Parts: sequence; structure tokens; C-alpha cells
Amino acid sequence: MTAKMASSLLKVAVTGLSRCAWHTLPSVRALSLTAPVSQGVPQSLWKLGRLNHVAIAVPDLEKATALYRDVLGAQVSATVPLPEHGVYTVFVELGNTKLELLHPLGEKSPIAGFLQKNISGGMHHICIEVDDINAAIADLKEKKIRLLSPEPRIGAHGKPVMFLHPKDCDGVLVEIEQA
Repeated sequence: MTAKMASSLLKVAVTGLSRCAWHTLPSVRALSLTAPVSQGVPQSLWKLGRLNHVAIAVPDLEKATALYRDVLGAQVSATVPLPEHGVYTVFVELGNTKLELLHPLGEKSPIAGFLQKNISGGMHHICIEVDDINAAIADLKEKKIRLLSPEPRIGAHGKPVMFLHPKDCDGVLVEIEQA
């Protein structure tokens, strides 16, 4: 078949489709580039911000720190103990966000329990900034999202944080942090 014949057949097929069957195809709504995606969503008193960090529970903090610093060439922070949260933390700077390496501090550490179930470690939670943590907490309570503490606590960055129950967040432990 020549290119000219193929072109002619295509024109006939398109013309036939436009005359006969086009009206029977289901309509598809295109995503508008001018209308905001949140159109129709009620405005909130608080706004979700950027991804602050992804937290990774690690069984060997020194080994994990060396991987990111010495092998991958990332800038890493010093190890910081957070006794009120039961963890040691190391932050790995990535430019657009951070990784938070978590290691148990004490026997009652939530990370110790996580590592008992996940011996090699793994992703523990994500942290997203909010512009007004108190408004966010009130709104989330109203929307029946369970919180893991009665009040915000001070997190690794010295700012108020709140953890949301993973069963209410599609299986993901979500931390919100005051921006």
C-alpha cells in the first residue's frame, strides 16, 4: 500500500466516524489549564504546603548516615537525640526536601517497634508543612481524622508537629508540621 492510499483510507475513516459514530462516543472532559483544579472545593482556613521530609527507620544509624554521606555524596546533619519522641535523627539534605533517618532512642521508642516488624528498616512517615497547624488540627478533627496525640509536640525542627493516624490516611503515617 502506498502512502497516498493509506492517507486516503485514513481520511475516509475519519470522515465516516465524524458523520456516523462520533455522537455515540462518551464525552471526555478535558482538564482546563485556566480553571483551578480545586474548583468546587471549599476554601480552608489552613493550607497544605511543601513536602518537608520522608522519614526512614534504620537499624544501623551510622551505616545509613555513611551511605548517604560517603557513598551518595549528600550533606547530612549531626545525630540529634529527641528523647520526647524516642528517636535519634539525622537529616539528609536533598535540595528540594530532606530524608530523616530515624533510629530508636530507648526501649519504648515507636521506631523500635517498627524495626521489630521491619528488620531491614524502611519508610516510616512523610512530613508535610501546613501554614496553620492549629487550624489544620481543628479541621482534621472535625473531618474525623484521628490524631496520634492530644496536642501538637515540638518536632525535630523545633516547630509544632502532629501525626495523623495511618488508617485514616490510606495506610501512610502523615506528620504535619508548622511551616
